[in-house]
Amino acid sequence: MKKTWVAAGLVAVTLLSSACGAQKEAAKTGGAEATKSPAATAAGTNETRKITYLGKEYTVPSKAERIVVAGSFESMEDALVLGVKPIGANSVGGKFPEMFKSITDKAESVGEKTQPNLETILKLKPDVILGSTKFPPEMMEKMNKVKVTLPISHVSTDWEANLNVLAELTGQQDKAKEAIEKYKKEAAAAKEKLGTSLKDKKVLAIRVRAGSIAIYPAGVFFNPSLYTDLGLAVPNEVKEAKAQQLISLEKLSEINPDYMFVQFSEDENKEQPKALEDLEKNPIWQSINAVKNKKMFVNVVDPLAQGGTSYSKIKFLEAALPKLTN
Repeated sequence: MKKTWVAAGLVAVTLLSSACGAQKEAAKTGGAEATKSPAATAAGTNETRKITYLGKEYTVPSKAERIVVAGSFESMEDALVLGVKPIGANSVGGKFPEMFKSITDKAESVGEKTQPNLETILKLKPDVILGSTKFPPEMMEKMNKVKVTLPISHVSTDWEANLNVLAELTGQQDKAKEAIEKYKKEAAAAKEKLGTSLKDKKVLAIRVRAGSIAIYPAGVFFNPSLYTDLGLAVPNEVKEAKAQQLISLEKLSEINPDYMFVQFSEDENKEQPKALEDLEKNPIWQSINAVKNKKMFVNVVDPLAQGGTSYSKIKFLEAALPKLTN
């Protein structure tokens, strides 16, 4: 996959060189654009400011109006909460996911999530790019040559920092504060409502990707919502997971969850579109407590939801609580 990212970065080398050359030529002639980046020119100013995100300082334009999201669905979900409309965003299978319809009506595709098109991003003249901590260093380096790029965390426990940095970039701090406080209040009420009713129950969230079953660490996916916000017991297998971990159906049956939330997207299972259907027909799957007792729930939120964002947490809490209290 790194080769794919590097190849994508090389596509823009010629255009980047040309842009840099043009700026140097303007500087020689004392032109008005000599000290302005393409994004600053679009915004009409070259003033900057410093912001801090997850302990690191970034220099960004004073008015970050032209935002490109490249590789971070976490940022796309935060944009949904704040009503931010990026000028460029990732597509899935050549189109924007339906869940982002309200913020992508005027956006241009900048390639797939793992294959951002740097040439397209450069042409959009962004003020700032929101990348991903999943990108390899060489990809981040090339993106930063286009414009300052923030590596937005994919770790669920960074959800507040992610929402707040987008809010700071766009001047919507009050809206972010309101969303965070509202969620925390509702999560606390939900935890109190559950009480000790699930004390001896195993609750598990899994994702079916490329036909395989994946579980995640306690700080990733929907797990913080279940185990931190709602106070449910963390299964040992989740405690031991260091990253996305593929497990066999036999291993899932050993975990034997009493409640199971399953995320399945056809976009993530293109070569095996009936993977979930096949699992549901399997006797081993049918022997799992959650399945036997009708406590297995598929796509209680959009299947492309990342799980560890303000949007995912809000929607998951709304959908999951009724399932856990029935």
